[in-house]
Amino acid sequence: MLVQLKALPSLFLRPVEIFRGYRRADLRPDALAGLTVAIISLPQAIAYGLVAGLTPQMGLYTAIVAPIVAALWGSSSQLQTSPTTALSLLVLASLAETARSGSAQILVAAGLLAVVAGLAQVALGVARLGMLVNFVSDSVIVGFAAGAGIQIASGEFRHLFGLTFTSRNLPQTLEQLAVHLPQTHLPTLALGLVTLLLMLALRRWRPKWPATVICLVVATVLLVVLRLDAAGVRVIGRLPRSLPPVTPLPVFDLSLLAELAPGALAVASLGLIQAMATARSLAAETGERIDNNQEFVGQGLANIACGFLSGYPCGGSLSCSAINNEAGARTPVSGMLSGVFTLAGMLALAPFGAYLPRAALSGVLIVVGFAMINRRQMLQVWRSSRGEAAIMIVTFLGTLLLRIDFAVLAGILMSLAYFILQTSAPRVVTMVPDQDFRHWVNQPDKPGCPQLAIMDIRGDLYFGAVSHIEEAIRQHRLSHPTQRFLLLRMHSVDYCDISGMRMLESILRTYRDRGGDVFMIRVRESVLHLMRSTGFYERLGADHFLKEDEAVEHLFYKVLDPAVCIYESGVRIFRECQNLPRPDYAIQIPLQAEPAARRPGGPPTLPAIVPKVLWQQLHEEAPPLVVDVREAREYRHGHIPQAQLMPLSTFLDGTVELPQGRRIVFVCQSGRRSQRAASLVDGSSAGAISMLEGGMLAWEAAGLLEAVDESA
Repeated sequence: MLVQLKALPSLFLRPVEIFRGYRRADLRPDALAGLTVAIISLPQAIAYGLVAGLTPQMGLYTAIVAPIVAALWGSSSQLQTSPTTALSLLVLASLAETARSGSAQILVAAGLLAVVAGLAQVALGVARLGMLVNFVSDSVIVGFAAGAGIQIASGEFRHLFGLTFTSRNLPQTLEQLAVHLPQTHLPTLALGLVTLLLMLALRRWRPKWPATVICLVVATVLLVVLRLDAAGVRVIGRLPRSLPPVTPLPVFDLSLLAELAPGALAVASLGLIQAMATARSLAAETGERIDNNQEFVGQGLANIACGFLSGYPCGGSLSCSAINNEAGARTPVSGMLSGVFTLAGMLALAPFGAYLPRAALSGVLIVVGFAMINRRQMLQVWRSSRGEAAIMIVTFLGTLLLRIDFAVLAGILMSLAYFILQTSAPRVVTMVPDQDFRHWVNQPDKPGCPQLAIMDIRGDLYFGAVSHIEEAIRQHRLSHPTQRFLLLRMHSVDYCDISGMRMLESILRTYRDRGGDVFMIRVRESVLHLMRSTGFYERLGADHFLKEDEAVEHLFYKVLDPAVCIYESGVRIFRECQNLPRPDYAIQIPLQAEPAARRPGGPPTLPAIVPKVLWQQLHEEAPPLVVDVREAREYRHGHIPQAQLMPLSTFLDGTVELPQGRRIVFVCQSGRRSQRAASLVDGSSAGAISMLEGGMLAWEAAGLLEAVDESA
């Protein structure tokens, strides 16, 4: 909370940062881009004001105020904030029950709606909740941009052909176009096509030239010279000539605020979605970093300013932003200048609106719309994964067939569902060393260690994922019953909650109940902190958190039973087991999941002696014969005093001879080899046979290890 408060002033001091780092060399391209956007924005603002059930003046005032404020307090250099089609329709729906369209009351309500929506957007930015838009995946942005580009282009067809009809989506547009096609106004179509072809030619052969401005100037000259207006070619018409007046709003009218609250929330949400979707779509091309919280504040302040200056709710305009980017805008100053130029055009150039052909604007917007379809990015998403491709297709089709807010919200919901699905089912893969024993790799076809499972958890241990992870480990344990030990690689676990801790405790309990154990490597500090605070760290044991480059060596010499690899499987997985002897006889003892002493229904349990009892017996007058069935190198590392080395291999090849009538205690590392050696001894050639419970691991744990071969 303290960090958020310290960062709060920077959100509102964004203009200082912009002008402090501004370069004079950027002024010309920014001014040219601002002028280009202003030319497009003027007619659009008039149309959008009418779509919202308001006056043309409100649309123009919004187009003047919104880009200036949003550019000064926003984050994107290319994003243009202005009235939009989707927001205009949403405003119309939100105010439908408030007052009769066109009345003075609805104008005030529209301004108050903008203020309430803006306050909500600023609150989200100040609360640092801009991360919410991170749930909008790139697939949504790509699909949204492509669908919106087609919508923009198709929406201009009626003006290109000089027709009059209304439609809400692409199918209706195509249907109405087919019905009214015989009524095409040929002079309008000709002028629009000339503009469109000129736009395409300039973009192809002179991409650095201001194509939009040139096309509109040429179209205006053709209109005047050929007197096409007299032939019925539609023009923009005269514009209002007054500064945006300050509108007193009933900010303390609680009943009106309550009535507008649902609509304001919808407007705020849709406005942020449009703005961030557009900003991220453009940032994907320019490589610019977008600060979500700063953009939330910029959009909110723009709406508040529009509300008090006779405007209505605004948002990120996809068409104006694309034109701004195409015109070469370099900094947010281009957005500010577009508002200034829109004001100047409304005040000084209002009479010249009578000479700007509407069809020429259609030609420009059709080219810009289709340019928004990024086929390369769509192909990348299509090839990435089925989930991402499905999100892109749904968003794309929804943008074409539904209202744009429904389309984007559907894409966001699918992104969130896909995110939950992915994070709740993280991959749990088995790892083995590569050929050079330098890196861990996932090779499902390569056999693993018969005793040790090494598994990499690739995701977070939170409540939504623990069941999947635990089930994956359980299934692996069932399919590899001899792997009594588990080594978990935890470097991909960035977050763990209490459910994750309980899952780890369950796994630990399961392995220890089977006579095995669990070890971990590369546990992140945040996860270690939770392990300590919940007591799991102590239950597992500090010595069970191993260093990655020492883990296998420690487990090989201190935990695992090398005889399993020698006499049961012959598999050589680790560097440490490459020099283990390979018997020249066939492996005859089947690989077993657990020692016979633990297997229900197995052979008779071999009597076991605990280390303290054996120590006492070794000091009696007739001590038992301790037979160490481990390998020589293990024996040299440490053994019981007076123990005789008789490796398990000598029992397998029948060369061992034991004294008759004497008590014999078999000893190995953990008890497995002792059980096997005893099963191979002819009962008539030996006296009472028992084994050291827990093997040398238990002997060493009891502090009884004394005999060590110094030459080892």
